[in-house]
Parts: sequence; C-alpha cells; structure tokens
Amino acid sequence: MPRIEKPLDVDIPVQLNELKLVFSVSSLMFEGDLPASIFHMQLIKNDATRWNAKNDVVAVFHTNAGHVTLNDEAYNAERNIATGNPFKALLADLIGRGVRVELCGATAAAHKWGNADLLPDVKVNTDAMARLTQLVQEGFIKISE
Repeated sequence: MPRIEKPLDVDIPVQLNELKLVFSVSSLMFEGDLPASIFHMQLIKNDATRWNAKNDVVAVFHTNAGHVTLNDEAYNAERNIATGNPFKALLADLIGRGVRVELCGATAAAHKWGNADLLPDVKVNTDAMARLTQLVQEGFIKISE
C-alpha cells in the first residue's frame, strides 16, 4: 500500500551558522538497515549544507562499534563472515563530505587491529574517552549514539 503524504508544519524551525559536533559511537542502533549514527551524521551534514553553515563533525567509533572502520579483510576476520564491510561506502561518503572518522586506539588494541586493517582516511586516536574529553573542552557538542 503506498504511503500518503501528509502535511507537516514545523513549529520550531532551526538554522545554525556554525556546528561543532562529535558523535560518540559505542554501539550500533539501526533505523531499518542503516545505523542511526550514520543516518544522523548524514542528516546534520545535509542541514549544514542547506544552511551554508560552517561545520566540523567528528565521528569517534569505539567499544562495540569499532568494527565499522575496518577494511573488508579485517571486517571479515573480526565478524567471521565473507561479505566485506557493509558500512564502507557510507563512511567513504561521510569522509568525502568532511566528517572526520576516528577509531579508538584502546578498542583497536583490544582487538589487535593495526592501521593496515582500517578503511582509507580513518584516523586512530589515543582512546575514545580522552578524545571525546578533548573535543568537548574545545567547544564541540557531544552526541552519544
């Protein structure tokens, strides 16, 4: 059955001139088959583009979500599958749109992942807690996903 479009009035319109956000992604929650954190990063990047807002968005993957940053070979070994990383195109798109994607160094060490295991342009920080603290102290708003 087709969906019927219904009118939607926005009561509180939001437009920002600048955004400094850090997403703390410790596990994956899904909206359908799309990780909610990635959906929300796409949404805020779309908003920033529409508003012509200066923006700096950082995604710190850690704990049970660190595997999202792995290349196909490492992802397959970590997840015991042979399909490759289903999130790699989504991360590449976000990186291409200016999102800085980072992996927690403590998570990487716990799983014995090295830099060669990561997707292109994923950076490793000392550990997620230190990095999140640093960014909040620099004025970033922390979003926990």
